[in-house]
Amino acid sequence: MAWKTLDDAGLAGKTVLTRVDINVPMEGGRVTDTTRIDKIKPTVEDIIARGGRVVLLAHFDRPKGKVVPEMSLSHITTALESSLGRKVVFGADCVGDDAAKAIAAAGQGDVVLLENTRFHAGEEKNDPALAAEMAKLGDIFVNDAFSAAHRAHASTEGLARLLPALAGRLMEAELRALDAALGTPVRPVVAVVGGAKVSTKLDLLGNLVGKVDHLVIGGGMANTFLVAQGIEVGKSLAERDMAETAREILAKAKAAGCTIHLPVDVVVAREFKAGAANETVAADACPADAMILDAGPASVAAIIKVFEASKTLIWNGPLGAFEIAPFNAATDAAALAAARLTRDGKLVSVAGGGDTVSALNQAGAAHDFTFISTAGGAFLEWMEGKDLPGVKALMG
Repeated sequence: MAWKTLDDAGLAGKTVLTRVDINVPMEGGRVTDTTRIDKIKPTVEDIIARGGRVVLLAHFDRPKGKVVPEMSLSHITTALESSLGRKVVFGADCVGDDAAKAIAAAGQGDVVLLENTRFHAGEEKNDPALAAEMAKLGDIFVNDAFSAAHRAHASTEGLARLLPALAGRLMEAELRALDAALGTPVRPVVAVVGGAKVSTKLDLLGNLVGKVDHLVIGGGMANTFLVAQGIEVGKSLAERDMAETAREILAKAKAAGCTIHLPVDVVVAREFKAGAANETVAADACPADAMILDAGPASVAAIIKVFEASKTLIWNGPLGAFEIAPFNAATDAAALAAARLTRDGKLVSVAGGGDTVSALNQAGAAHDFTFISTAGGAFLEWMEGKDLPGVKALMG
């Protein structure tokens, strides 16, 4: 990948406009989870250590081009100072005099935080004039917000065209992990794709069957594939109108030499609630009055065998209704197996997507994965094989 990092430019005496994702959850005026703030610390510290001045650009919530006081980044300055261990100087705008005055007022080692970029309608329109006003404030642009890289906005794509552009440490780590998973992976490669609906992951499945050696399909999506093969799934969630599409994906996978793995046994219940009475049956033996809520133990054993025979794993989506016990069993068991193989140096494991992160955390497996992406939409678009404007702009 031909993108430059903080190692590729002299930062001493430079004002470094640094796009970050600090769109953190808040309650009662307080930040409830500082994970996204904590993750930008390596980039901030590195720029300062190299003699640069850090000016943070970020969005917060969805003000839709208007000034919405409760969506001001001023609300997170205290949490930012606490996490970074540095004084934060707040600028009441991300362009113009207010921004310039904040930058001028900052001492060496201070961090400048400019106001929500989305208070300007031109941000999400990638307005060249807004990007040019931002560019006047700095000498170098660093993008450390992979999670916003799938959006061509003024502060992600536009700025990268106007100033020397580098990847921050978090962006660099994400890009290296993704390249190791799908760009230039060690084979065999296995992908796990779960979730409710085939229709929301058509591009993803279509891209993966041409790039991986094994594709494990779980969750409600698997039911649709079972239906496509003429198997009855009772009252289970299934997109029966997507059966032909599922068959096309199966055919494409076969032509590409990709083996698709569907459940061979399933856990079924008559009601969808915690602790519901359940039984394990063959995948083609779901009772008419029951619904499939998880993959069964034989399916999990087969999945783990695939993991053990693979060198690279990419994971998006749970294998069952993991939010409700006992239907988290398959996801937990497979995740812990992947974690063990990764810990033993036998597997490179990369995972991402909202439900995925929650499921792996719940299983106690996340900390042993090679890389967990919190990028959501950007991670999915990358898995779909799409160009990410914010990344492409870093490549010149």
